[in-house]
Amino acid sequence: MAAIRTGALDIKTFAQAAEWLAVAVAVSLPWSTTATGILIALWLLAVLPTLDAGGLRRELSTGAGGLPVLLWALAVVGMLWADVTWRDRVAGLSGFHRLLVVPLLLAQFRRSSHGMRVLQGFFISSLGVMLTSWLLALIPGLPWRGTDFGVPVKDYIFQSEDFLICAFALLGLAFDKVRPRRWRSIAGLIAVAALFFANIAFVATARSTLLVAPVLLLLLGWRLSGWKGLLVAGLLGCIVATTVSIESPYLHARLTNSINELQAYRATDALNSTALHLEFLKKSLLFVESAPLIGHGTGSIPEEFRNAAVGQTGAAAVLSVNPHSQIFAIGIQLGLFGIAVLLAMWAAHLMLFRDGGFAAWIGMVVVVQNVVASLFNTHLFDFTQGWLYVFGVGVAGGMM
Repeated sequence: MAAIRTGALDIKTFAQAAEWLAVAVAVSLPWSTTATGILIALWLLAVLPTLDAGGLRRELSTGAGGLPVLLWALAVVGMLWADVTWRDRVAGLSGFHRLLVVPLLLAQFRRSSHGMRVLQGFFISSLGVMLTSWLLALIPGLPWRGTDFGVPVKDYIFQSEDFLICAFALLGLAFDKVRPRRWRSIAGLIAVAALFFANIAFVATARSTLLVAPVLLLLLGWRLSGWKGLLVAGLLGCIVATTVSIESPYLHARLTNSINELQAYRATDALNSTALHLEFLKKSLLFVESAPLIGHGTGSIPEEFRNAAVGQTGAAAVLSVNPHSQIFAIGIQLGLFGIAVLLAMWAAHLMLFRDGGFAAWIGMVVVVQNVVASLFNTHLFDFTQGWLYVFGVGVAGGMM
């Protein structure tokens, strides 16, 4: 009897540790890659003893939990037909490993009442990054300048995507408080969301963020009032986008520079960021066409780009290990079958959050942001964005 009680106590201790370590992962994610990696390892050590075989089987039998594992398993099999070294194959597989964590998080937070702590920890941490970003932008004389103008840690791509998620999460929560008429809370939430939006518009933004924002705005309108809300959100988005593009010299210059780079690439094959992205996408399409069904195998992306650059000049001669598209990153390695599994996984996660509620809205925002941004990025394979997706879906999905 004492042994049974001791075992139950140990499991409870591990479960409590796993919950707080998940919160710590969320807090560290906007700030430190190293700390996040260490905390995820500790979280795994704590959570694995608490999981039962029946609960994991239930998660794996669902699309939300099973399809990420299926995509990983397909990548393992894809190592067999890759015409590259085993070192390259193993390196290619490494980007898929975090998908195995999705069913573990779903299982953990289906039986935990502390999922909101994880979401709150991520938001508070992101709020700290946002305030630090404004500090760096408004006080140029500070001795510490971060990694770039207005970017205290990591890079402007993740920062703007992080801020966008937080801003739309706040807007969703604000509108949930309209019915109970909590006007002070609504005003405060909208004000903080505006600070996140303003930082994106005036301090630092990624081009992919500018594509995700209107999609999330339309989604918010649909969530609030169906087709009527969709129409209002579209009109409001046009007005806000026009105003901000005029009032923000930074954003105006960002858009103008992208257009100029595209025109220079078309006219003279100039070497710039837009040219490289387009060239990588064009090559990626050819790679998929040459092995459409099962792809070139796991870890084959660098070799395909090396072969395609032989004898080329300009943007076509630049080597890459990143096709700058999650769909092409899967398609090059695993073909159309792999792309089908990826799209099915995204669809399953979207369906997981189709019902109302704040946790569902958070999950929907995370998934939509990842899907749209992954059209021009390999975010599932990127460390910070990949773990943000895994923990966002796993925690919010478990809360559902």
